[in-house]
Amino acid sequence: MGVHGVKAVFFDLDNTLIDTAAAGRRAIEEAVHPSCPFKVISALQSKHHYGEGEARAICDKVQAKLLKECHDPARMCITDLRISHWEEAIQETIGGEANRNLAAECYFLWKTTRLQNLSLAEDTRGMLTELRKGVRLLLLTNGDRQTQREKIEACACQPYFDAIVVGGEQKEEKPAPSIFHYCCDLLGVQPAECVMVGDSLDTDIQGGLNAGLKATVWLNKAMTAPGDASPVPHYIISSVLDLPAVLQKMEHKMNAKLGTDHTAGGNE
Repeated sequence: MGVHGVKAVFFDLDNTLIDTAAAGRRAIEEAVHPSCPFKVISALQSKHHYGEGEARAICDKVQAKLLKECHDPARMCITDLRISHWEEAIQETIGGEANRNLAAECYFLWKTTRLQNLSLAEDTRGMLTELRKGVRLLLLTNGDRQTQREKIEACACQPYFDAIVVGGEQKEEKPAPSIFHYCCDLLGVQPAECVMVGDSLDTDIQGGLNAGLKATVWLNKAMTAPGDASPVPHYIISSVLDLPAVLQKMEHKMNAKLGTDHTAGGNE
């Protein structure tokens, strides 16, 4: 499947190709660690004698901390930071002295199960396989190197891409133009020959616009309208599986334009 003028498609990872948010929720509710056969919430109740309300409050606080997380790898490794999230959440809920050991137990239980719940859906694999017959594919994800590489390994998505770029391994992350231009150089293509697909207006869409890519495609599962101050994507889809139809639409537009240009040229 080739598209006139499009030589490469860049994909975001989290909540675009894989449902990281859902895996995180399942990890809290359903986590099973090989050496500790309890859910995180159940472990806090059964093993550590917290009430269900307290256990859920701790987990809710951790989820909130993850959403607001700012990680500087030069100051702290991601493991220490996330253990601290659990430690703070436990102390904020229960009070008393900090319990680093319990926090570490909860973190590794959550992390292990989240990775177990990450997968690249079969229909997504099929779509990527078909797309790659006509264009080059690149995975472009922000985040800590260790965390993102573990996710990539867990969902076994490497074979579907010509290159994988992790923001935490670069000088700048999305939405900086530099990381998009680095991706272009990796594939030997120009920005105007590339399409960016992702769920974040602030990083994926704004980044693609900043870098001068041919098109940006916003994955908006809820199909909510972007805010007035938000960057405006070229296309909006509710499922990543809708991407081939968008690329076909782009091809039809290009063919129509080429036809118009040819007719105009012939009349001169």
